[in-house]
Amino acid sequence: MTENRHRTLGLSDETVLEMYETMLLARRLDERMWLLNRAGKIPFVISCQGQEAAQVGAAFALDRQKDYILPYYRDIGVVLSFGMTARDLMLSGFAKAEDPNSGGRQMPGHFGQKKNRIVTGSSPVTTQVPHAVGIALGGRMEGKDFVTFTTFGEGSSNQGDFHEGANFAGVHKLPVIFMCENNKYAISVPIEKQLACEKVSDRAIGYGMPGVTIDGNDPLAVYEAVKTAADRARRGEGPSLIEAVSYRLTPHSSDDDDRAYRPREEVEEAKKLDSIYTFAAYLKEVGLLTDDVLKEMEERMAIIIDEATEYAEQAPYADPEDTMLHVYAK
Repeated sequence: MTENRHRTLGLSDETVLEMYETMLLARRLDERMWLLNRAGKIPFVISCQGQEAAQVGAAFALDRQKDYILPYYRDIGVVLSFGMTARDLMLSGFAKAEDPNSGGRQMPGHFGQKKNRIVTGSSPVTTQVPHAVGIALGGRMEGKDFVTFTTFGEGSSNQGDFHEGANFAGVHKLPVIFMCENNKYAISVPIEKQLACEKVSDRAIGYGMPGVTIDGNDPLAVYEAVKTAADRARRGEGPSLIEAVSYRLTPHSSDDDDRAYRPREEVEEAKKLDSIYTFAAYLKEVGLLTDDVLKEMEERMAIIIDEATEYAEQAPYADPEDTMLHVYAK
């Protein structure tokens, strides 16, 4: 019998099953969006496939009733964990007026939902990092007890926004968690052409914070690292940098052809570590995920995704004059 690692971390059987179900919902939603894109029904997909374990493991380690998240564009698993629904994400994919992220005004992946403390993202990569730092500073100035959590790719860790944000957070010991979702490719550029150091987490020492590199395909390892960082932040000990290493199983986006820059054998090899299967195997070994439970989960998910797709496809588009909303002062 496999050791019950989740119980050692203080996670109940029900919680780890919920984590797996959230990961699976993220994957199935993403797969549906690719089908809709290829059918010409939605214009763009930027995928979470291969990164669900890092996203959900991290989100479950936070206080989802009070912490603020500033996700990057692949973070379907994070935003589902924080209260977004399949319908919300489909409305965004179809760019409909009810899209809670932007009313259909931005590309999918620009997550934002005030009621769930999901702070809206912007198209230039890494701008969410200094925003997360500013929110952490604002919370401290107002005497509030929350942590901000922000994610970005390893390519984004080379942008000035990351370095400025990390430096400011380190100097002022702000309650921020920086999590790099290292999926090995910045669009078509492999990691060895992006970084002179071995790991993204090596950069932490320059900003006076701890840095760790973990297996991003293991949601329990990610949970443990983010929980440790959150506890530090709440004690007033400052920020942390976490690097969760996984692999992007899809092209960069629905507009990309990854065959031009990475061999098929590499992608097939990476699929052997896919967390959708490896975490399922763990849950089966500890007696939590039976074939019947998984079948029921998949059936329930199919209904949710079908309903979300149907609703979003039929929903009205925004009025053309709504383009001017929140742009010019009245």
